[in-house]
Amino acid sequence: MNILMSIKPEYAEKILNGDKKFEFRKMLPKNKDVEKVIIYATLPVGMVIGEFEISDFISMSPSKLWQLTKKRAGISKSFFDDYFNNRETAHAIGVGEVRRYMRGKSIEEFLNKNQAPQSFYYVN
Repeated sequence: MNILMSIKPEYAEKILNGDKKFEFRKMLPKNKDVEKVIIYATLPVGMVIGEFEISDFISMSPSKLWQLTKKRAGISKSFFDDYFNNRETAHAIGVGEVRRYMRGKSIEEFLNKNQAPQSFYYVN
């Protein structure tokens, strides 16, 4: 099973370039059998541009998660702190092998709807 995930274009590029090894989330998929994230780069790109294998799901206090991930986070400490403000638990998805698509694809090629996910959608 895979998930299609909305990611800001600048962070999607960092993932595909290998500069960002963790995708931070306030919630993780309930189904831990998810193997791959299909990357939907949000507007202004508005296309599915690649995918990555999930190497790990990590959940812990924000301070501990930052210490573990900061060298390959691909985001600033202030952005991380703002994102997880007042949260007891922070989550990260470890980025494994990445694959950039030769051409961008529409959401309809993966889902039977034309609406980008707020966070993510499950995809078969």
